[in-house]
Amino acid sequence: MLDVGGGWLNPGTLVGATVLGALVFALASVLVVLIRGGTRRVSQHLSDVTALQFISALAQLMTYLVGFVLYAHLVPELHSLGTALLAGVSVVSVVVGLAAQNTLGNLVAGFSLVLYRQIRVGDTIQLASPVGLTTATVEVISLGFTVLLDGDKHEVIVPNAVMMSSTVIRIARSLP
Repeated sequence: MLDVGGGWLNPGTLVGATVLGALVFALASVLVVLIRGGTRRVSQHLSDVTALQFISALAQLMTYLVGFVLYAHLVPELHSLGTALLAGVSVVSVVVGLAAQNTLGNLVAGFSLVLYRQIRVGDTIQLASPVGLTTATVEVISLGFTVLLDGDKHEVIVPNAVMMSSTVIRIARSLP
């Protein structure tokens, strides 16, 4: 156990647990800032940054998740809570899976768009939309949605599941 500084870092006390939580959060936040900075530096040398941005967002999420797990292992009171949560996680995962079916579908479709690279940022495409056939340029491909910019400079935000299930006509390919 960490019992340094007269109990300030003792995870068995409320003050110690709070201080450790703040330290873990601060460390995770610093790592996230470093990931973002590294992403910016590397993206200046790439023509297609879609995969890099995707990996960066995933790395940032994982950094906070690892920080939370580390904090949960440091605080003894969270061990029993973690055991109870683990027992109920199977039921919760089924409920969340059913409730978030569309969101999870968009996430999986986002992985597919980035992995298979059917379309890239900068491509000009045609896509059927509620207002008819839309011709637009791909601006952003994120985990859940794709942002297009049409001829009138309107943003068309399309869920990735729709992008994967629709027929998309590529009019112009961006340079690799």
